[in-house]
Amino acid sequence: MMQEQSPNIEIPHQTKVLSKEKKNIFSNLIDYGKVFFLTILVALLLKMFVVDAYRIPTSSMENTLLKGDFLVVNKLAFGFRTPHFIPLTSFPIPIMTVPLFSKIHRGEVVIFEFPGNMNEIKPTEPTNYIKRCIGLPGDVVEIQNGLVSVNGSAMPFPSTGKYPSQYPNNEKLQSLDFFPEGSSYSSLNYGPLQIPKRGDLIPLTPENVSRWYTFIEREGHSILQKSDSIFIDGEVKSEYKIQRDYYFVLGDNRDNSRDSRYWGFVPDDHLIGEALFVYWSWDPDISVSSLDQKITTIRWNRIGILIR
Repeated sequence: MMQEQSPNIEIPHQTKVLSKEKKNIFSNLIDYGKVFFLTILVALLLKMFVVDAYRIPTSSMENTLLKGDFLVVNKLAFGFRTPHFIPLTSFPIPIMTVPLFSKIHRGEVVIFEFPGNMNEIKPTEPTNYIKRCIGLPGDVVEIQNGLVSVNGSAMPFPSTGKYPSQYPNNEKLQSLDFFPEGSSYSSLNYGPLQIPKRGDLIPLTPENVSRWYTFIEREGHSILQKSDSIFIDGEVKSEYKIQRDYYFVLGDNRDNSRDSRYWGFVPDDHLIGEALFVYWSWDPDISVSSLDQKITTIRWNRIGILIR
């Protein structure tokens, strides 16, 4: 018996071409998607670890930095540091730091995470500040009549800063208490105050322990006073060993800057990077919705200036 053979069905040439074109389009879309994904990934990694852009929202650094300046920041200036928060969220994660390059120097303008108000263990929401580093770990900082001295030597006032007035009129700032709690300091006459350094020992007594409550809790320990005994992590202690290096920062517009005088020291693991240069600047008080007017406020003379 003969088997019946299936007839050969020939696919039209036009159908083959269309099918090939669809495959090519699909393949191209996948390639473009890969390029787009890698571009976003590289940009995100650069923003997280290498360079970032910041906007100046206040006048606390005038006239070095103006409200409405946009900056490029070198995040590798003081070493490699993983983010404090999951990107695009406020969820904190453990930090890993690797000191790769130079350490911070007195007089540098730095970006850092705000450690919190004087009696806060941590701030209510993550905020980045920009100030000038005045004191390094172990330094003794003092302000007399608005002028700063470090370790007994006068520190030159920033050439682009605003000299403090002998009669500051910022009532909001002047009404605040000065760090540390219970001090009789003022914005013009402050200190002398020694900046904590890793490995230093702090004597703890019933008389001074209240000054160190927030500091020790920020370093991750519990502290409790019962009668004349002081307990750290449940053990009686008469001294505390500092675990981090700290810095003292001031704004260049001293009469209008909420800085270390009001809330204390910046821990080393809060440093983000060094401010490099202004890449854009315009009046922030004019809405972008009035673009024609906004463009007229561009400060061309500030674009590209180095921050010193």
